[in-house]
Amino acid sequence: MLPVVILAGGLASRLRPITEKIPKSLLEVAGKPFIFHQLEYLHKEGIREVILCVGYLYEMIQQEVGDGSNFGLRIQYSYDGETLLGTGGSIKKALNLLNEHFYVLYGDSFLPIHFKPIEESYFKSQKPALMTVFLNEDKWDKSNVDYKDHLILEYNKKIPKSSMKFIDYGLGVLSRPLFNSYPEGYFFDLADLYHDLSIQGNLAGFEVFQRFYEIGSLKSLKEAEMYLSEN
Repeated sequence: MLPVVILAGGLASRLRPITEKIPKSLLEVAGKPFIFHQLEYLHKEGIREVILCVGYLYEMIQQEVGDGSNFGLRIQYSYDGETLLGTGGSIKKALNLLNEHFYVLYGDSFLPIHFKPIEESYFKSQKPALMTVFLNEDKWDKSNVDYKDHLILEYNKKIPKSSMKFIDYGLGVLSRPLFNSYPEGYFFDLADLYHDLSIQGNLAGFEVFQRFYEIGSLKSLKEAEMYLSEN
């Protein structure tokens, strides 16, 4: 299985003041830090290598998670530095720890799906990137994806169209060459890269049918708590 990059360097401003002294990844959800749920599930899905892209209060994450041996994983860390690099810039900085292809998972998302079919679909597509999507119809958040027949026709997080029915599910597969044109230390958003790939016809899609759980807001945090407590 491909390694997984977890983007866990954000400031979690929507959860202030809760996250003033603790990173979002370490918020207790169903009796343990949220990231523990993620790592345990990744191991269950056959993942063995994880790269954590960290920034805000990263020392706390590294102290709690360690080298990953408690989860049956090999975990390495890539630190943004004093200046945050954005989701895209963080991946760029971590490339020296990565092989040609890798998953990317948002640090505030728990995705109860099987990873292997996604990986197989990515290689079958022969595209440089793949995005998982969920038929959302503005239910959980604003829909931002036009998707049809295993292809993302357009992804637009900034200016979503009313015709868009799907949403970025929070798991992608990417390849190293996508980041060649970006200079080291340059701030950019992964969403912009996804958008460019989609309008170029270079972003494969994979539809999933199990809703996502995330901890980006107090409301969604409660929903994640309920789901993980029951499962």
